[in-house]
Amino acid sequence: MTKGLPDPPARATTASSSFSTCECSHPPLFAVRSGVDYEDALVHLSTLLKGAFATNLKALELAKGTCRDLLLSNDHGLDSAKAVVEALLDGVERQQLAGRGKAEQVRGV
Repeated sequence: MTKGLPDPPARATTASSSFSTCECSHPPLFAVRSGVDYEDALVHLSTLLKGAFATNLKALELAKGTCRDLLLSNDHGLDSAKAVVEALLDGVERQQLAGRGKAEQVRGV
C-alpha cells in the first residue's frame, strides 16, 4: 500500500544553551532546554523583547545626555530584534496556512 501524503518535515527545536553567569563569576544558573519547538521559543523571545523594550523606554524618559544616547541605540537594537522575531513568526504562520491549503486540496476539501 502506498501513502497518499509524504511525512511532514521534522520541526526545528532548540539546543541546550546555558546563561546567567554574572560576568563569568560562577557557573550558569539557567539554561534553555533542548527540544523546545522553534515557534514556541520565538513566541517566548518576542515576549522577552517586549519587556526589554518597555523597560528601555521608561529609562529613556528619565535619562539625559550620553546615557540617553546609549539608551536610544539600545532601543533601536531591541526594535530591530523584535521586528525580526515577529517577521519569523509571521512567516511560520503563512507557511502553515499555505500547507493546510495544499493538504485540503489533496484531500479534496
